[in-house]
Amino acid sequence: MKKAFLIGTAVFALAACGQKPADHAGAKSEAAAAADKAEIGDFGIALKDVDSEVRPGDNFYDYVNGEWLKTFKIPDEYSSYGSFTELFERSENRMKSIVDGLKSNAPVGSNEQKIRDFYSSYVDADAINAKGLAPLKNDFDRIEAIADEAALGAFMYDPSVRAKSPIAPFIDADLKDPTQYAVYLTQSGLGMPNRDYYLEEKFADKQAAYKAYIEKIMTLANEADPKGAAERIFDLETAMANDHWTPAKRRNRDLTYNPKSIDELEAFAPGAPWAAMFDAAGLSSIKSVVVREDDAIMNLADLMTTTPLSTWKEYLKFHLINSNAGVLPAEFDEANFAFYGTTLRGTPKQKERWKRALAAIDGSLGEAIGKIYVEKYFPPESKAKMEKLVANLKTALSDRIDHLDWMSADTKEKAHEKLAKFTTKIGYPDKWRDYSGLDIKPDDAFGNAARADKFEWAFEVSRLGGPVDRSQWEMTPQTVNAYYNPPLNEIVFPAAILQPPFFDPNADPAVNYGGIGAVIGHEISHGFDDQGRKSDGDGVLRDWWTNIDAEAFDARAKKLGDQYATYEVAPGFPVNPELTMGENIGDLGGMATAYEAYHLSLGGKDAPVIDDYTGDQRFFMAWAQVWKRAARDEQLKNQVASDPHSPAEFRVNGIVRNMDAWYSAFDVTPDEKLYLAPEDRAKIW
Repeated sequence: MKKAFLIGTAVFALAACGQKPADHAGAKSEAAAAADKAEIGDFGIALKDVDSEVRPGDNFYDYVNGEWLKTFKIPDEYSSYGSFTELFERSENRMKSIVDGLKSNAPVGSNEQKIRDFYSSYVDADAINAKGLAPLKNDFDRIEAIADEAALGAFMYDPSVRAKSPIAPFIDADLKDPTQYAVYLTQSGLGMPNRDYYLEEKFADKQAAYKAYIEKIMTLANEADPKGAAERIFDLETAMANDHWTPAKRRNRDLTYNPKSIDELEAFAPGAPWAAMFDAAGLSSIKSVVVREDDAIMNLADLMTTTPLSTWKEYLKFHLINSNAGVLPAEFDEANFAFYGTTLRGTPKQKERWKRALAAIDGSLGEAIGKIYVEKYFPPESKAKMEKLVANLKTALSDRIDHLDWMSADTKEKAHEKLAKFTTKIGYPDKWRDYSGLDIKPDDAFGNAARADKFEWAFEVSRLGGPVDRSQWEMTPQTVNAYYNPPLNEIVFPAAILQPPFFDPNADPAVNYGGIGAVIGHEISHGFDDQGRKSDGDGVLRDWWTNIDAEAFDARAKKLGDQYATYEVAPGFPVNPELTMGENIGDLGGMATAYEAYHLSLGGKDAPVIDDYTGDQRFFMAWAQVWKRAARDEQLKNQVASDPHSPAEFRVNGIVRNMDAWYSAFDVTPDEKLYLAPEDRAKIW
């Protein structure tokens, strides 16, 4: 129940959520290793992608990536495609190689057996089709038997049921005491990305399509009144949406920490049958919870008693099918993709089943296959070089903190304390997950998915009452991404991202600093962005800033936000600066810190000129190359409505135009489109 939520909110990740952006060189390709040269171009930059007809100062993103953007056709199975996707496909192929190499006689109960049987059951579409909706019969019978709110809540909180609930529990470190775990309650229950999709006129086409999709699912399930059910389910979700907080408001960590005893919770939100719900989830012994969106939770709880049970039953049946579409007959799976893939994101074609099977394995047995992945594809020298880069970035940020002209000595001292306490995780966990309690069968795709969910939730619950396990990872080694985790004050870099264009041992240092160096800086800067800065070096959510320094920070952040508010992907679809503020600050701070670290690495010497490009030029070009991405219109609209990350073009142009060194490197003049007067440039860290 927890991980999907955690990566999207409590953890600040590098790449767009939902895009699990994997062979471009955590272990070097054989050709690159043999030649001992950069994998991309002659020194790490794909100069063939540069559009020399575009002035860097007019559109730096297009200047570096323009030739590629002109000719690249997004594969039908993707809503967008870029550097992350290239690495994702490499990891995908590596995982396929691992699965194909597993022995058919692997010992029962071994990780190898579980991976193999999970995969074989998922790709066996004929067997899945033959079973029809039989795997759901027991759950459907339980839904029909629901006679009161207590039974309704118990069903919703049963961890073996893969459906929706208007209020979702998850377990994570307590933000006020990160040495211990807490149970959190958060708003949930919607079938579309967030409240705006139900309430804003610009999403009217999506609302109509969603209702049509619900009706189709209920028709395929032989429900008596599919059209009426679709209307009732949509109206219920719209009522939930009215109660939900906006995505931007949900980022505010000051507002989302509301601890309550169980007695206080029952008095605060009496509409929900909490005792029955917690008992079903294995949480009957807990003494308190942390309520995230407090008034939303109160109102959503009321919906449990004011909405007819008959409507809730229809809602649960639909979401039970919707959540399991990938392991149900083709007509359900195809209808699900037609809405979520094509309508919402503009993707013409669903991925081949073997690719989706690997994604499912990554979600259910991620560290089991990850252990094999790092043994085969992650060289120890990559980890050692990353450790050195991280140390250099920390030194650079420490120096930058010393020279901030807007921060007082007292706050600087505490910022240094926090930076010194950062924990870095590189490549893979020191301790691997134990999957011995997870039963995986070769002919039971639906059951495997349900048991995996139940197993994961049992693992989360088992940690309550004990100290926080700081060895745990929230991403698998084969994930092309990185993240900062505030309560643990840690930065984490999975093995799969340590490849070109991010990191290449044979690339020019300027390219590595503009690539993985800026990524490292990005994650470190999350500890000091508008939300990350609210935790101290021990991960405790508390205010360690002087009022004057906090005001100075907010003013500088606002200057950056005002710039991003002017960017839009289509008329009426602007970037939301409040939603993207943390990531934008992470990008700006990361680039500024990486640039200083690069120059520190030169030891006072001048960087060489390579192919007529200076070191500074190569540094900035590396950043633009990392974010090379072609995206479909519907995906971009979806991104600005729901994703805390700005679209790729703005992650490049929106950052470099605030850096003085970029102007010098490319001789940017006031007549060029990206030019900002020095006093208008945002400078935070």
